[in-house]
Amino acid sequence: MSTPIFTNRYATHPDDVRHYDTDELRQHFLLDNLMQPDVLVLNYTHYERMLVGSAVPVKGPVVLATVDALKAAYFLERRELGVINIGGKGVVLVDGVSYPLDNKEALYVGMGAREVSFHSDNATTPAKFYLNSTPAHRNYPNAHITMAQCNVLHMGALETSNHRDIYQLMIRDVVQTCQLQMGLTVLKPGSVWNTMPAHQHDRRMEAYFYFDLGADQQVCHFMGEPQQTRHIWVGSEQAVVSPPWSIHSGCGTSNYAFIWGMAGENLDYHDMDKFPASSLR
Repeated sequence: MSTPIFTNRYATHPDDVRHYDTDELRQHFLLDNLMQPDVLVLNYTHYERMLVGSAVPVKGPVVLATVDALKAAYFLERRELGVINIGGKGVVLVDGVSYPLDNKEALYVGMGAREVSFHSDNATTPAKFYLNSTPAHRNYPNAHITMAQCNVLHMGALETSNHRDIYQLMIRDVVQTCQLQMGLTVLKPGSVWNTMPAHQHDRRMEAYFYFDLGADQQVCHFMGEPQQTRHIWVGSEQAVVSPPWSIHSGCGTSNYAFIWGMAGENLDYHDMDKFPASSLR
């Protein structure tokens, strides 16, 4: 079993971020080490203690191994886990129970699961498992969520370049969790803006994972305080950590998809403070 790739992303103060240059913004908020074959990748953020990671099993299974920073006997001793597959068909094995995951399907794994491993059906088209994990205070049952089982919101319009479908895979109306929420948004051809009007929710942090972008396409992710915005250019299969004090929105050079994951004290998906484009600076 290969050693997990592990990084720390410490919390930042908005007054400090005002002075960051491009390299510092990318160092603190961009996760560009994801989706590496045959290795568990874990990025420990100090926002709600969310871990953002990936597992791409090609030559064999990838095991959800604990790391010293967790000071835990096993990874999910005090945590819950959300998994979304963006690749070929695969299986997540949880304490001997197999959960087949097709493309864009999700799995919630509750606190206390001891043995978790990731498998691909076909090495030539491997599964690509995107992972979010947060601290948990109790166990909830494991749940496999398909695209047919989730809540779907049809948002925006082609005229405003933000026609998109939001698939709420892991919210409290679909599955019980302690604090983790996850889902994915798919933009229609011709639309490039996500999450506009921009918003923030000081009670929750969020991570955005962008995918289904062409090799020469990128998304400009907007962050920062509403009156002190900053931007980070993001490629396919890269993620941005969004602090609770930050807005989060993006505009791509083509249409794309992204996974959003949230953690914090409030499970109300609609709890957000919105900022129309005319109010941003």
